[in-house]
Amino acid sequence: MPTSSREKLFWQLDNRADAVAFELGEERATFGELDDRARRYASWLGSLGLEPGARVASWLGTSVDMIVALLGHYYAGLVHVPVNTRYGEVEVRHILEDSMASVVLVDTGSRLEIVRGVVSEQTPIVGVGGVSGEGVESFTSLIDHATPRARVARDDEDAALFIYTSGTTGRSKGVVLSYRAVVSGIDALTTLWRWTDEDVLVLALPLFHVHGLGIGVHGTLLRGCRSILHERFDAARVIEEFEHGASIFMGVPTMYTRLVRTLEASPELGAVLARGRLFTSGSAALSADLFERFESITGHRILERYGMSETLLTISNPYEPSRRKPGTIGFAVPGCQVRIVDEEFQDCEPGVVGQILISGASVMTEYWRAPEKTASTFHEEWLITGDAACFDEDGYVVHKGRRSVDILKCGGYKISAREIEEVIQVHADVDEVAVIGIPDEEWGQRIIAAVVPHDGVERGAEDWADVLTRFLKDKLADFKKPRGVIVLDELPRNALGKVQKHLISATPR
Repeated sequence: MPTSSREKLFWQLDNRADAVAFELGEERATFGELDDRARRYASWLGSLGLEPGARVASWLGTSVDMIVALLGHYYAGLVHVPVNTRYGEVEVRHILEDSMASVVLVDTGSRLEIVRGVVSEQTPIVGVGGVSGEGVESFTSLIDHATPRARVARDDEDAALFIYTSGTTGRSKGVVLSYRAVVSGIDALTTLWRWTDEDVLVLALPLFHVHGLGIGVHGTLLRGCRSILHERFDAARVIEEFEHGASIFMGVPTMYTRLVRTLEASPELGAVLARGRLFTSGSAALSADLFERFESITGHRILERYGMSETLLTISNPYEPSRRKPGTIGFAVPGCQVRIVDEEFQDCEPGVVGQILISGASVMTEYWRAPEKTASTFHEEWLITGDAACFDEDGYVVHKGRRSVDILKCGGYKISAREIEEVIQVHADVDEVAVIGIPDEEWGQRIIAAVVPHDGVERGAEDWADVLTRFLKDKLADFKKPRGVIVLDELPRNALGKVQKHLISATPR
């Protein structure tokens, strides 16, 4: 059996050559086919004379070729830099320049034009999915004409991935993740979740972040299971996959909201999802109400977990359904340690809200080319997450959101925006809600609820304020109740489904 992290990552490729690893529509690729194509691509990369550790930017949507590229970068000893497919010229320019990408892969003509305007003429551009143009290398052609090469030796502490943060608090930062970080974290998590080579994963998450790329792609490679790729989430298509033998689905809360809507409109479909083995949620808070609605229809208790680019997936509810607790994110994953501390880095008692600190093998090495920012993100060996939480009476971690936006200071009280959101979310006319604080001379911050009504609910902000006042009368302390309402068609979110509260207008209307 393999001993190093890199060997673990490649073991299924070497030993399950005939088993299907990934499929997308009618396309299927076995572990052996992935290995062969990745070796050929790595051979071409080797011909460029790049130094080990050079970065290759992958601005690609979901495809089997994207996974071949990932493996090819690993085989050639290079660093895979995934780029958010929703980004535009400004964001992409920053990532390509900051990472000093030596090669760039694109799969649409519009992306090709943006990249051409950013990189030098000497930087090779690879066209994937039929993208072509003057000076553009064809991914398919270069694989077809290359001879498979051996894998370049790399240490477990060498960089495997640069994951760029979402940039909600400034310019996005390149998170440097080693092979040890990637493999140890995902190996521990998928072991905890009891993934086996008999599982079939429905993977509708984007493959440029640690949720889809980390757990989905790397988990498939480590466990030898089969993943069915979806280019975008569609509730009906996901349900259909479970009619044909799928066993695992990983999603974000917005996906579960759409699944529940579909199931509530056609309750008989609940029996289809009931055939599955595991449903997990992450990247944003899952409300207890949504957890309970999904369970009432399917019989499944969603397993909520926690992670971030800098730490990978480090906290998870237990695998045993009876021990999964709604409204919590669970316990530290094996190999990881979690603390909740106050502003002086003293451990908090259960029930006291503090900040999450993480340590363990899956924690990032550094922020790329940002030594001061790296230093300020660590307290001794503990990574400072910036997320607020507390332990409950049973030792489960209860996530309270980002300290910067989700812990409100009003009238001398520290108030959890998430607590207010979960109460309002239960209202029958509310589709989604985000609670924010705006500056107030008297109170410090004034609490505002941004509400997305259910379809067909026509109500102005003043009427909504009256509705919520009556609804919350005996549910929350007065100092926690919103003092204004904003009505929105939808909440601003990034590509991972995380609400971007800083983009919500501060003026109730």
